[in-house]
Amino acid sequence: MTQTPLNPGDSPLVREALSSVVSRETSATQTAAQPGEAPGDGNGDGTWPRPAKCRVIAVANQKGGVGKTTTSVNIAAALSMHGQRVLVVDLDPQGNASTALTTEHHVGVRDVYQVLVDDLPMADIVKQVPEMPNLYCAPATIDLAGAEIELVSLVARETRLRRGLAAYKAIEFDYIIIDCPPSLGLLTVNALVAADEVMIPIQCEYYALEGVTQLIRNVDLVKAHLNPTLRLSTIVLTMYDGRTRLASQVADEVRAHFGDTVLNTVIPRSVRLSEAPSYGQSVMTYDPGSSGAMAYMDAAREIAHRAKVA
Repeated sequence: MTQTPLNPGDSPLVREALSSVVSRETSATQTAAQPGEAPGDGNGDGTWPRPAKCRVIAVANQKGGVGKTTTSVNIAAALSMHGQRVLVVDLDPQGNASTALTTEHHVGVRDVYQVLVDDLPMADIVKQVPEMPNLYCAPATIDLAGAEIELVSLVARETRLRRGLAAYKAIEFDYIIIDCPPSLGLLTVNALVAADEVMIPIQCEYYALEGVTQLIRNVDLVKAHLNPTLRLSTIVLTMYDGRTRLASQVADEVRAHFGDTVLNTVIPRSVRLSEAPSYGQSVMTYDPGSSGAMAYMDAAREIAHRAKVA
């Protein structure tokens, strides 16, 4: 019998969310098993591989409303529920990732702004997400909106986030996921310099690829001049509506252009994905049986298993 992948100290909220997907994962495992392969050896099992070293992933797209924060928060939550230690760095002044992770980010709270501008240690701002033992958040407040201007005059302005993360030794993370703002300014450049990988959410709509070319050009510039190890590792198709031909056409176009970089899993349009943040939760705990939660669980599983070949 497949056991729920629980860790000592998991909260009741995590236990309940995980228990609702165990039967589905067991079925997926049995389906995915190859001839001669024991059930549980495939990608559908409950034990996800830990990366050999911390994977730092910047979730970026300068186009707003494509699902950057939703993707960052739910991928992080899904990974943490399967035993991975995950830090979400909220680099968007709107602080939506902080809201979804029930992390205080009102004026006066120490946040990423002070790490970037005042050299405050990252350990002073990182908070554990309530009822999610393996999930942590570095919050953003509205103060971060001024960082774009203030960073211009600072020494090593592009590398300040990387320096802050490198000095953080309190917890050995498996994943650090950076939720970028909808721009290509200095905040996003800091994220790209600090990251090893870039994840781009692309919505399945008419203007899907608009602006992505510019983002990839910036990634290439950062790789050439500031961070030679940076690579585009993952593209996530979001807001997929299977009832429309357009969504399928956009998905096919993206896959034809980017190949294996695109996850097999697509994220559907889901009311639950929109509702969850208003309850201070990811959809993984708000409604783990919803189509959005199951899609993000599958996407996170793909990302985790890609660690074996990254």
